[in-house]
Amino acid sequence: MAALRTPLPVNPGKGLGFMVLGASLHDILTRLKAQPYLYPKIDVTYSSSDPLGAPVAVALTHNGIRLRFDGPDQRLRLIEVLNFARLLLTYKDVDLVKQQDEHEAESINAGSTKPNGPAFRQIYHKLFGPTFPGEYLRPKEQSTYTTGTYVLSYPGVAFSFPLRDSAWSEKADFVELLSTSAAFPAKCLTIFDGSSWKEAREDLYTRPCPHPRSLALGGRGKEGSPDEIEFVKICGRGHIELLRRSSPSFHLMLSETTTQDLVAELGPPDAIYRKNDRRLSIHKARTRSGEQAPYASLPVQLDGQSDTDRNSVINTTDESDFDEAPLAVSSSGISTECFYNYFHHGFDIFVSCPSSPSPGLVPSDNDEDKSPISTSTDRLVATKLLLHANIPGSYPFNRYRRSRWFLDPKQIWVGDSTLNSESRFAVISTALQDAWRDTYVNEEQARSLQRAMVLNRGWGDSPGSSCELLGGWEESGDASKRDTEGRVSDGATALGNTELFGFPGLLFEVLKNDAVSCLTVY
Repeated sequence: MAALRTPLPVNPGKGLGFMVLGASLHDILTRLKAQPYLYPKIDVTYSSSDPLGAPVAVALTHNGIRLRFDGPDQRLRLIEVLNFARLLLTYKDVDLVKQQDEHEAESINAGSTKPNGPAFRQIYHKLFGPTFPGEYLRPKEQSTYTTGTYVLSYPGVAFSFPLRDSAWSEKADFVELLSTSAAFPAKCLTIFDGSSWKEAREDLYTRPCPHPRSLALGGRGKEGSPDEIEFVKICGRGHIELLRRSSPSFHLMLSETTTQDLVAELGPPDAIYRKNDRRLSIHKARTRSGEQAPYASLPVQLDGQSDTDRNSVINTTDESDFDEAPLAVSSSGISTECFYNYFHHGFDIFVSCPSSPSPGLVPSDNDEDKSPISTSTDRLVATKLLLHANIPGSYPFNRYRRSRWFLDPKQIWVGDSTLNSESRFAVISTALQDAWRDTYVNEEQARSLQRAMVLNRGWGDSPGSSCELLGGWEESGDASKRDTEGRVSDGATALGNTELFGFPGLLFEVLKNDAVSCLTVY
């Protein structure tokens, strides 16, 4: 019963304890999973067909809490307390509900239907004070004993009180009505961003978040933390613009930006991963003359362990190098190529010796004008960027914060929309194929270069060794741990293997539902 004695302060419009509105799904889940004694059961519910469009819900059934996140940005939008007996809530250091003793708490947890929320008088007269009239939601079925719900709203917080429908009247004084025996103690507490629940729910999942994604930026030590990345703009030819929340943009130039630049602009990496794996270099396509074909590169992206606790050792990257640049080694003969893992930013950066620049997003005569970069091993620079989507049900779910990106709309677009991290891969692929169609020798070459490689995420003793290529789809994940609605618990994966599709300078890892799980820019 430890969770009952751990007070969680209610902060209207901000959050519940450490669960702050606007925080990323990755940060919240990482914090919850690091405290299994307080949060022993975590259920994640999502839309398996539209994981980036539909909201994601996290249910803490042992604690009586439900958290709702938007799909595109995966930020906390709504906090609901559904069982007041399973936790201790405070408001300005005053208990919201009388704390249950051990006998009462176990009785309620065993299935007692006795109301356990705060009474209207406690809320209105003692804790939060007067407010404007709320709204009454009538029951679907009308009878003498049916109850509706009266939602009493304050800025940033609302309480739902069951009310006998027969006692309701639009002319009645709501204070007097909720003070009678026709009203029951609150059954739900809701924390949101807005002046009232009625106003907030109109754009609950789309309104700008006032708080940062990172829990670290909301704490006392935020002055020393790097600014979070809002969007990543991919400009082509190795130019990547990182748009930050409050600081000026950082321009990452592949094969030019040094490790010192990365640490100065993005902070030190959360982890550094080294692995020399060039198994896929055999797939490097070449023309008869020995020159690279338009779609030559298919570098494989990351892997990781399932534990999201920061204190655990995380092997997160599986990489195979397709470039012909020499291997960077130290004076002791050990390879210095490595990945800088930025879990809180949502991406990895591969650091190695400089390599030839990739072309633009679309064919251009300027690609031939760019002078080749020296492949000297005297310095290490960023040569690849891997952007993670953090899609629920995918193999690497919750190892990284979701990273949002878009292709430069001045170069390529579809109608009035940009190609971005929420776009279906079918739309992205069609646009890029149309842009590069004139570079193919014939249709047969176009089809052969667009064949997908299947990446298996389920083989091997550890995720660090589970990168395997297959000839066709195979199911992975334990079906007993998920249902048709896309409910996953205890780290189960539901979306199986992925496919790799390559374009000049870009590699897409695509799930079965056509969502892009990872984009590699090189």
